[in-house]
Amino acid sequence: MKHGIGAVLLALLAAAGAADPLPARAPEIASYDIEVRLTPGTQRLSGRQRVTWRNTTPEAVGELWFHLYLNAFRNSQSTFVRESGGQLRGDRMPDDGWGWTEVTSIRTAEGVDLAQGATFEHPDDDNAEDRTVWRVPLPEPVPPGGTIELEMTFEAQLPRVFARTGYFRDYFLVGQWFPKLGVYEPAGTRGRASGGWNCHQFHANSEFYADFGRYRVAITLPQRFVVGATGKRVDKRDNPDGTAVHVFEQADVHDFAWTASPRFVEVKARFSGATDVTAAEYAEAAALLGRSLEEVRLSDVDVTILMQPEHMRQAERHVAAAKAGIKWFGLWYGRYPYETLTVVDPAYGARGSGGMEYPTFITAGTTVLFNRWPLDRLRLPEEVTVHEFGHQYWQGMVASNEFEESWLDEGFNSYATGKAMRQAFGPWTLEVLGLRVSSAELPRLGNSVERMFDRVRTPAWRYSSSNNYGFNSYARTDLTLRTLEGLLGERTMARVMRTYHERFRFRHPSSEDFYAVVDEVAGRDMRGFFAQAVERPGVLDDEIAAITSARVEPPRGVFGEGPARRTISAREAREQAREKDAAGGRLWRSTVLVRRRGEVVLPATLRLEFEGGDAQVMALSEAEPPAGSVDVERAGLMPGGAGGEPWQGRFKRVEVVTPRRLLAARVDPEGRHELDVNRLNDARRVEPDPRAATTWSARLVFWMQQLLALAGL
Repeated sequence: MKHGIGAVLLALLAAAGAADPLPARAPEIASYDIEVRLTPGTQRLSGRQRVTWRNTTPEAVGELWFHLYLNAFRNSQSTFVRESGGQLRGDRMPDDGWGWTEVTSIRTAEGVDLAQGATFEHPDDDNAEDRTVWRVPLPEPVPPGGTIELEMTFEAQLPRVFARTGYFRDYFLVGQWFPKLGVYEPAGTRGRASGGWNCHQFHANSEFYADFGRYRVAITLPQRFVVGATGKRVDKRDNPDGTAVHVFEQADVHDFAWTASPRFVEVKARFSGATDVTAAEYAEAAALLGRSLEEVRLSDVDVTILMQPEHMRQAERHVAAAKAGIKWFGLWYGRYPYETLTVVDPAYGARGSGGMEYPTFITAGTTVLFNRWPLDRLRLPEEVTVHEFGHQYWQGMVASNEFEESWLDEGFNSYATGKAMRQAFGPWTLEVLGLRVSSAELPRLGNSVERMFDRVRTPAWRYSSSNNYGFNSYARTDLTLRTLEGLLGERTMARVMRTYHERFRFRHPSSEDFYAVVDEVAGRDMRGFFAQAVERPGVLDDEIAAITSARVEPPRGVFGEGPARRTISAREAREQAREKDAAGGRLWRSTVLVRRRGEVVLPATLRLEFEGGDAQVMALSEAEPPAGSVDVERAGLMPGGAGGEPWQGRFKRVEVVTPRRLLAARVDPEGRHELDVNRLNDARRVEPDPRAATTWSARLVFWMQQLLALAGL
């Protein structure tokens, strides 16, 4: 594909990265004023809520759809339990730990009873026993721009802690606990032919999707409990009956969660935009993103860590991780706009509530094993905290539909978490007794041909297995975005992510929105990449299948025509070869066979390494590879770029004639193809290198020594 002057100008303008101003506020569509009482002995919630819903669509809406998430734990016939088999993320549902929710009344602000016509729906399957979606017809439609207010009361039984919510002894993590509106999508949204409520059932692998609004929640429970929640505590008062009321408020969010335990130890900290970020870091971020210093300036945040007493030795680690998240996500994607962040350290026996995100409120995950050497060098507590904080961006503010496009949240956040962890804590996630595992390599551990039967862009409950949901939504998306960064370059990719977050903060973007931002910022059509890497299953695996390098033999045989015809004998050819060898002028003919074992076709380069340290890098394109080396950064090795079209066949043979012998060849020498399922076949030597075996033998001996030392032998 040829590029004209206009395309070049487009690319130059895109590289500048025009800024979208960060919106100051979210649209208030679904707002909640809730009063809830917790009775610890029965683990019951009694609630009253006023719900205000504003119709921001051009369509009249004649019904409301609610999520009743706690009914996922109602019995063994719910869709969640059927799909999960009572297990999630390695945690097993307690045998008798059932939970449920029941709306006891629902009326309009004018007093009209809406309960009579309400029905349970199951839009995703044929499970009539599932009660996680509730449809409420209205006496008259809410017109475009109109508002409806509802008065509701509800009772809820919290389950034993499992799948992000519930209780364990006197520890409570209360998530997805109140009747919560779905999202009304008008015709044209996500390809809809007609408007309707996007309100999926609670599936084993799905998470959540809701509209932004304002929350005010008053929580009543015994005074001995320490309480943390979404938002800022605006009031706390003790009652004569021994209870206390904790009132929290937060605008510009789409959910609310809270926790309570008498064992929590509060650790207070403050992130300062003035002192926790250096002038050099601000300048570096501004230059990388093409933004002004003012645009990358960060706000102060009050941080509360609710620690378990036995984990207090790790308190500063949690604080450092929370600050790292606020800092690096803020510098790269836009300042954290809320005044508070609460980090919850789950109680022992309640690990099912760990590693979860809610607006301004996240749950971490650790163990006493990480208190002491040698496991204190494992960065897993930091990674969980940074990852869950990252969801404030790729779920909390850029609120994509996690039911239908989980990769836009989990995968984007995994990619961003890895970058933040490496920036804040160095390359190693794990350092134990000399063993080091890079955070960049962890996502590759599950990358194999066996995981490539699902599209990345698949509704969360429709993956072929829970393992494939996890791999594609998290690790494979991370690898996909890192591959995209390898093709675009670090600066362009940074500007892609910044622009995407700026443009869709407090909105509900889709995959097509992200694709459009990539095309715009990169200044080139990248749909072919996403078609292969996201929209259909496929394997990326280019390999060096064969490599040879031999002396170029002088010609022998009959040459010329008529009187000019002459015969060069084998003896003459050998003599000519000896003369060239003596003069050092005999050439080497080297052949490399590059083979494509998978279906994904990406631009690639080939590095040839010769005796004497010489190397040559060439583009593996449909056109013949250039004779000389190529500056990969400047060549633009994308479809239609200076590197030519990527080769489309299943194999490509490259032959070069050089003064020096070829030693080795490597495909993708820059490591841009993070999606490659097998990097062990990326390189091959003409002759084996015995140093590799020596290295692995030394490692094996080292680990045997360490194991014997630990065993006291």
